[in-house]
Amino acid sequence: MARYQAAQYDDQLTLVEHLDELRTRIIISIVAVVVLTAICFWQDDLLLDLANRPLPADLQAAGPTTLSPTEPFFTTVKLSAYSGILLALPVLLYQAYAFLLPAFSPREKRVVLPFLVSVPFLFIAGVVFAYLVVIPAAANFLFNFNAGEFNIEVRASDYYGFVITTLAAVGILFQIPIGVLSVTRLGIVSPETLRKNRRYAFLVMAVLAMLLPGTDPVTMLISMLPLVVLWELSVQMALRFGKPRGYFDDEDEDEGEGDDGPDDDLPRGPGDGGELPEPERGERPVTA
Repeated sequence: MARYQAAQYDDQLTLVEHLDELRTRIIISIVAVVVLTAICFWQDDLLLDLANRPLPADLQAAGPTTLSPTEPFFTTVKLSAYSGILLALPVLLYQAYAFLLPAFSPREKRVVLPFLVSVPFLFIAGVVFAYLVVIPAAANFLFNFNAGEFNIEVRASDYYGFVITTLAAVGILFQIPIGVLSVTRLGIVSPETLRKNRRYAFLVMAVLAMLLPGTDPVTMLISMLPLVVLWELSVQMALRFGKPRGYFDDEDEDEGEGDDGPDDDLPRGPGDGGELPEPERGERPVTA
């Protein structure tokens, strides 16, 4: 029988039982993605309308262009599939958490769990920001650049690929607070080190923003601004909360219990409640 109940930290499971649980959770994730993709495909008119809204008014009225008989169908399927994955993200993350969290001790779980719970909310915030701010600004800049010199038309597959990739990329970039707080709470890097080296972080954020699908300065600047704000807020939160008190101290105390110390086997003097060793024959006696 397939195992679905989440394992506990103290459970002793065989490799077959671990693989059985993993298979069950993968099946559940695939079913969730397929069902939500089918729903998105059923409501493809609404989905395409939402995807077309960031376009300028004239291009939005004309609609994207297709260049082959099969392109409308496959473009709609691709857009529905990515939308289904986006909607199924909470289910996918829950299945991943439920499979991985039993490997953490209760102490480690208290540190990791809040960050894992924040991942879908930050991802959704990044997707909403990209849809409402980044994509409209990028589309307005790109489609109006030297518009009088070109006959501008939008190919459906290219435009929807641009929208999907931008939404996913900005959603992933919004995970910066998770990374910053995780490395500081686990004691890997101190908040002071992150604050002193913020210029390198800004350089990395600029490179990441430049790698977004738009590759134009407007998209880069608009995408980089919230990343800088998120970085600064994350560093300030890390400075305020830091590493949880007693998180690693408990382990040090546990390791220290029962340790007799390096000097316990040495002879002690009268002041320590012991006696001096008897001198060997031919040696002078030792006096306190």
